[in-house]
Amino acid sequence: MTERPPLQNQDRSEHIINALQQARDARNSVYIKGGGSKQHLIGRNCNGTILDISGHRGIVDYQPQELVITARAGTPLVDIIAALENEGQSLSFEPPLFSGIATLGGTLACNLSGPARPWSGSIRDMVLGVRLINGKCEQLNFGGKVIKNVAGYDVPRLQAGALGTLGVLCEVSLKVLPRANKTLTLCYDMSAQEAVQYMNQKAGQPKPLSGAFWLDGRVYMRLSGATSAVDSTVKQWGGEILASDETLWRQLREMTLPFFDDQGALWRFSVQSSAKVRHDFGTTLIDWCGAQRWVHGDHAGEVLQQAAAEAGGHVSLFRGGDRNAEVRAPLNSVEQVLQQRLKKSFDPDGILNPGRLYSWL
Repeated sequence: MTERPPLQNQDRSEHIINALQQARDARNSVYIKGGGSKQHLIGRNCNGTILDISGHRGIVDYQPQELVITARAGTPLVDIIAALENEGQSLSFEPPLFSGIATLGGTLACNLSGPARPWSGSIRDMVLGVRLINGKCEQLNFGGKVIKNVAGYDVPRLQAGALGTLGVLCEVSLKVLPRANKTLTLCYDMSAQEAVQYMNQKAGQPKPLSGAFWLDGRVYMRLSGATSAVDSTVKQWGGEILASDETLWRQLREMTLPFFDDQGALWRFSVQSSAKVRHDFGTTLIDWCGAQRWVHGDHAGEVLQQAAAEAGGHVSLFRGGDRNAEVRAPLNSVEQVLQQRLKKSFDPDGILNPGRLYSWL
């Protein structure tokens, strides 16, 4: 079997515009696809003709001294991370790489961030600017490529979690940060409720905490920062120092821990970090100091939504289950109108990922 040659870095903007124009003229919808790692995650099924942008890739500009990188949307995250590592920098929001095929555009469209999100921010917090093609086949630029530029920030951030319904992302500019000098993980045995209280109490201290999650009776606290700050915190907090902790956090980020092996419905709760732990939904993984919680099972969505509301948040069907039904928390009538107006502004003919976010959008 002949191996496929690696895709070359190139600007495929004109190809994307032409494909969109043909779809618009024929009144056909399109499903925007990069690496394809999240096609069956987060959003609903989308039956549009595939618009493959994976060839639209490459780092356009990288200024290490300015802590800013700009890359085309089809660029695999692993390529970006490799460039940053050479300069001692990183994507602070720790996005999942999904076996190396996750792309920059898909990560922003899905608003995915990893274990460090409560302390280092999300991809939405780090995006400085975007270039996109809207449903009218127009190339639009929003934001900028420098951290001090605040003009137009709202539109770039709107792309976080929009699942491609507002435009085809072409380029994304991100703020990056220096890598920590030292990382170390402490672990303790305790119940889920004890862990939530413990994580929240420790998170309120001025310490270099960069990750905190609980699973199967153990809580894991990751420290990252200056060597002196990490060592000082270890002396104060005690606990068991975990060997090979990099593997643990990578498995959590990539959702490859045994907890995630169940291929049934996987629900993601986003709630107040101090919310009481529920035990009636089965085994739970508690991340982000309690603010993100994962459960499995064919539960009734209405029941989970009520539980999430009582905990000060919402729940979504992240993976599996009926992906032709609604998978996200319902919006009220005002929110629906705002979403529809926004969609109409960017995509008046409704050809971009229709129904991917909500059935009515």
